[in-house]
Amino acid sequence: MTIDSLFAPLDLGRVTIRNRVAMAPMTRQRSTLDGVPTDLNVEYYRQRAGLGLIVTEGVYPCDMGNGYLFTPGLHTPAQVAGWRRVAEAVHGEGGAIFAQVMHVGRLSDPLMLNGRQPVSASAVRPDPLARHYTVTCPRPKRPYPEPRAMSHAEVLETIDAYKACAQAALDAGLDGVEIHAASGYLPMQFLSTNTNLRTDAWGGSVEKRAAFLLACVDAMAEVAGPKFVAVKLSPGWSFHNVFDDDPVATYSHVVRQLSARGIAYLQLGDYAVGWDVYGTLRPLFDGPAMVVAGFTRASGAAAIAAGTADIVAYGQACIANPDLAARYRAGQPLNRPEIATYYTQGEEGYTDYPVYADVTDEATLQDVDAAPTPLDPKVTG
Repeated sequence: MTIDSLFAPLDLGRVTIRNRVAMAPMTRQRSTLDGVPTDLNVEYYRQRAGLGLIVTEGVYPCDMGNGYLFTPGLHTPAQVAGWRRVAEAVHGEGGAIFAQVMHVGRLSDPLMLNGRQPVSASAVRPDPLARHYTVTCPRPKRPYPEPRAMSHAEVLETIDAYKACAQAALDAGLDGVEIHAASGYLPMQFLSTNTNLRTDAWGGSVEKRAAFLLACVDAMAEVAGPKFVAVKLSPGWSFHNVFDDDPVATYSHVVRQLSARGIAYLQLGDYAVGWDVYGTLRPLFDGPAMVVAGFTRASGAAAIAAGTADIVAYGQACIANPDLAARYRAGQPLNRPEIATYYTQGEEGYTDYPVYADVTDEATLQDVDAAPTPLDPKVTG
C-alpha cells in the first residue's frame, strides 16, 4: 500500500493544506483556570504545525459551555489574544489551524458555572455513576447533576454565542472553526432522542432535533462564510449516555443539510456502532470529509485512496509525535504515548516528546504502522 495519498495538498475551507494528516481535537487541560491559552499551548501547537491541519482542543464559546478545569475558552479578549499567539506560531511554521467549539451542555457542574445549573435540550440527567475517561479529566469529582431545559430564548442566546465565537476565532487569526456536535455534548444532546424530549421548534422530528446544530452553522457562517465552518459528528455513538432511536435517519438528514451549506469539511467518527457510518454517510456529503478513530498510517492512506476520506485525523499519535507527518512520510518509528500525562498540567507529556532525530531511548518507539500502544511505566522508570 502506497502512503502517497496522505501527502497530496488539499483545498480545505479558506486554506490549502500541505498534507492530509490532521491532528484530531483532544482536550489536554494546559490553559489557565479562566480559559486563556498559555506559553505551553503556543509551543504545543507550534511543534505540530507540520501536520496538514490542526484541530484544537475543544474551546467553550460562553461561560455556560465550560465543563472541565484548565480548558480554554474563546469568547473573552484575553482568550482571543491567547489564541492569536497560537495561530501566529502555527502559521509561522506553515501550518493551518481550526478551533473546535465545544459547549458541554449537561456535562458541566454548578462548581464550574458559578453556582448555575447546567443546561441542555431537556432536563435529562446523565448516568450519575458514569466515568467515561480512562484517565480522569480535571472536573468536579461527583456525579453529574440534573440539567435544566433551555428556554427558547436561551437557545437563541446560545446560537448567538456560537456566532460570537466564530467572530472571536476570525479576530484571533484562526483558519476556521469546527462545531463539536459529537461525544454527547450540547449539539448532540439536541440531536439525540433520549436527551431531547422537547415539543417546541427544537425537538420532536428529525428536522426539529437538527435545528439547533444547523442554526449554529448558519450563524457562524454569517461571520466569514460557510468555508470558515466545519462540523464533527459521531453518529450513533452512546458516549456520555446519548442514544438515538434511528441514528441512520437522524444523521443522514444532518449530513445532507450540511452538504447543502457548503461547509469547509465534515469530520466523521465511526466508533463501532454496529452500522457502516462511512459507507452510509460519506456519499451524502459533497465536500471534504475527515475521518477519525483508530486509523494507522496504512489504513489512513487506504481510506483516502478509496475515496472514503479526504483527510485523516490522528489522536494519540499526534500527542506523542510532534513530527508525525514527517515520520509517516519517512517510515520512521513512532514515540509511544504516556496516558498518565494526558490531562495533567505542565510540559511533561505535552511539549517534551522528542522529534525523531532527538530520540535517545529506542525502547520508547514502536512500528510506524502500528496503532499507538501506551508506554509501560517500567519502560520509563
